[in-house]
Amino acid sequence: MTATLLAALAKLLSGASVRWIDCQPDTCQRVYFANHTSHLDALVVWAALPHEVRMLTRPVAAKDYWEGGRLRRYLATRVFDALLIDRKDIKVHQSPVDLMIREIGETKSLIVFPEGSRGTDGIGEFKSGLYYLSKKRPDLELVPVHIDNLNRVLPRGEFLPVPLLSCISFGPPMWLESGEPKADFLLRAREAVRRLKEV
Repeated sequence: MTATLLAALAKLLSGASVRWIDCQPDTCQRVYFANHTSHLDALVVWAALPHEVRMLTRPVAAKDYWEGGRLRRYLATRVFDALLIDRKDIKVHQSPVDLMIREIGETKSLIVFPEGSRGTDGIGEFKSGLYYLSKKRPDLELVPVHIDNLNRVLPRGEFLPVPLLSCISFGPPMWLESGEPKADFLLRAREAVRRLKEV
């Protein structure tokens, strides 16, 4: 019940319209990868998914932010079942990619933000995690997601969101091609997100 209410509240505050472009909602295992503009991104993308898909999808979020206070920790861990990544204490044998693969098993999907941190001007370069994730689990569908205007709903440094309109666009799935170099794949993935803004 709390998750449903939170999803409804996120939709109301963000005024998000949702578009599925050459892609349909599905409960198959996917990695939704999006540009990162606001602390609300994970919540709003998660809320934009249909209920049956949302229940199988875990946002990946920064542990240092979402464990900064009892309410955030409760929402992240008890409501939307976020997978919290420690960005400051990464161990060789416990990489974030290995953790994600272990946690999704054979049923769960993920929401990730390959830029790693919130961008301020356009979409920044993607870090390599999405590449290694798709290399280790080539069966996962990679779905680009473009988030538009959410940085104005909750600007950097602000605590309370400002109700405005935003748009969440889901694009056609892609996969890592056989032998595709990391740099080429990351550029192609970033372009897939950027292109959704123009459609």
